[in-house]
Amino acid sequence: MTAQSQDATHAGPEPGAAAGSAAPPPIDTGADQAHVHVEGFTQPVPAVVELDAPRDGVPLVIQTEEGLRRAAAAIAGGTGPAGVDAERASGFRYGQRAFLVQIRREGAGTWLIDPEPFDHLEALNDALRGVEWVVHASTQDLPCLAELGMWPDRLFDTELAARLAGLPRVGLAAVVEQLLGFGLAKEHSAADWSTRPLPEPWLRYAALDVEVLVELRDELAELLASQGKLEFAEEEFAAILAAGLPEAKPDPWRRTSGVHHIRSRRQLAAVRELWTERDALAQKRDIAPGKLIPDSALVAVARSMPSTVPQLIATKGFHGRAAQREAPRWLRAVATARTLGEDELPPLHVQTNAPPPPRVWEDRDPEAAARLQTARPRVAAVAEELGMPTENLLTPDHLRRVAWRPPAPLTAESLTSALRDLGAREWQIDHVLPAVLESFENPEPLPAKKKAAAGG
Repeated sequence: MTAQSQDATHAGPEPGAAAGSAAPPPIDTGADQAHVHVEGFTQPVPAVVELDAPRDGVPLVIQTEEGLRRAAAAIAGGTGPAGVDAERASGFRYGQRAFLVQIRREGAGTWLIDPEPFDHLEALNDALRGVEWVVHASTQDLPCLAELGMWPDRLFDTELAARLAGLPRVGLAAVVEQLLGFGLAKEHSAADWSTRPLPEPWLRYAALDVEVLVELRDELAELLASQGKLEFAEEEFAAILAAGLPEAKPDPWRRTSGVHHIRSRRQLAAVRELWTERDALAQKRDIAPGKLIPDSALVAVARSMPSTVPQLIATKGFHGRAAQREAPRWLRAVATARTLGEDELPPLHVQTNAPPPPRVWEDRDPEAAARLQTARPRVAAVAEELGMPTENLLTPDHLRRVAWRPPAPLTAESLTSALRDLGAREWQIDHVLPAVLESFENPEPLPAKKKAAAGG
C-alpha cells in the first residue's frame, strides 16, 4: 500500500489534539558542520537542524469525499493560523492548476489533499473561514487555489514579510534557516507533481513545506514589529486580497519569447496562428505548450513562412517532440496567416499608456528623464534607511509613470492622488512622497554629454 493508496486514517494527530513540538536537535560534533552551544546540551549542537521528516509522520493523501469531509472537520476544529501551500506541475502540464494542497493547523495536524478527484475544495475553504492563511509567495499559489474554490479571508505572506524585514534571502528554505535554524530540502520544488502515485519522498517534502509556516509567521511578525514595519506588512497583505485574481492579459500570444525578432505583420500573424494551434493542442493533451514545440520554433517558422512540409521540417530552429508529428497542423497555421487580408493582420505594436523605455527618455523628454534620474536614487536611499528592497517601497513602474507624466499642477496632494490611483499603498506614499516631490520640483540637470547627445 503506497502512502496515498488509501485515506481511511490520518497519520497526524486526531482533530483537536495539540501538535507536538519539534524533536530536540541531535548531538553532532562533526567537523564539516557549524555548531553552537545551547543551554541544556553538554555538547555543541548543529547551528542548522535539518528537517528530514514531519513531526507527526507523513500523512496519507486525501482522495475521497469522506476523507475530504474528515480533513475539513479537523481543520475547522484547529486553532490559530493555518499554513497553506500548493504544488503545481509547471512546465509539465497545461495551465497552472494545483496537483497537491497542503494545510497544517495547530490541533489539526498536517493534511495533504489531491485536488484531481474533486470538482472543488470548497469544504476546506469553509473550514478556514475567518482563519489567517500563512502562505509563502502567495501571489504564486493563490490563483491555483482560487480555481479550487479557496480564497483567504486573512493573509500573512512570509516571503513578502521577509522582504519588508530586509532579510538577505527570501526563499522559504532560506528564511526558515535564518529565523528558525531549521534546514529544509528543496530538491523536489520543480518536480512533476501530476505524477501518480506521488513518491513518498515528495510527500515528505510537501508536508515539511507547511510544517513550520506558522512558527515562521510568528518570528517574522515579531521582527517586523521590532522594526516598526508590521503595519506596512498588514497593508500589503490586505492589498493582495483586495486585488483578487490578476486579469487575463489580452493577446497572450504576444508574449511568445523571441517575438521581437518579427518584422512584418504577416509574420506576426503566423506567430499568432501557430501559438493558437499549439495552445489548443496542449490543452487537449494536458501538456505544457513548450513541451510540444518551444517558442523559438514558432518564431523560426513564422520568419521563414514555409509552404510545404519538407520546407517546414527543414526550417532552422524548428524542433520539439510534436514538430514533425504535427507538421500538417503547423503548416495549416502558416497557410492561414498567408491568406489573411491586410485588415486582418495584427499590428506590429499595440497602443499602450505605459511610458516608453527609460533609455529613450533623454531624446523624447529630457525633463522627464531628469525627474526620473533624480528621484530614483532618492527613493533607493529611503528604502535603504527602512531596510528593504527599493521595489517593495515603491513599484518601479509607479515611479516611471508619475515621472513621465506628473500631475498638473504638481502638489503633494496631486502626487499622492496619482500614486494612490496607480495602486501604491498609504505607507509607501507616506515614505516616498517627500523625496519624489522634491525630485520633481527641483530635478538635477542631466550630465552635459548626455544632454549634448540628446540635442539638449
